[in-house]
Amino acid sequence: MPDTSHGYIATAGSSLETQDKTIDEIEIIDKLMEVKDPEIPVNIYDLGLIYGIKRYEGGDVDITMSLTAPGCPVAGEMPEQVARKVASLDNVGVVRVTLVWDPPWTPERMSEDAKLALDYSF
Repeated sequence: MPDTSHGYIATAGSSLETQDKTIDEIEIIDKLMEVKDPEIPVNIYDLGLIYGIKRYEGGDVDITMSLTAPGCPVAGEMPEQVARKVASLDNVGVVRVTLVWDPPWTPERMSEDAKLALDYSF
């Protein structure tokens, strides 16, 4: 298992030679919503684990994400799963997922749907 205590980068996909537009962010978000946290029955997007999505001409995508805790048992697997999931989209080239710990994730980042699903209140 890779050391993720200072971050981690996972990549998937390959460069597209004929792609000359950026992929729609909604398509990426839809794919991210298919990835569930194994310990919490909510998708990673609604949990607020996705900090940023950058799309480039040529189809490449950079995603910045965190996890609920640095000691999370899936820290070495989740970024790779996210990269593969997004790379499976048509018109997507190389996907780079960067795992960061700063700023740390807090429950306030969750969507209203996630808060309802988890019966979370402030």
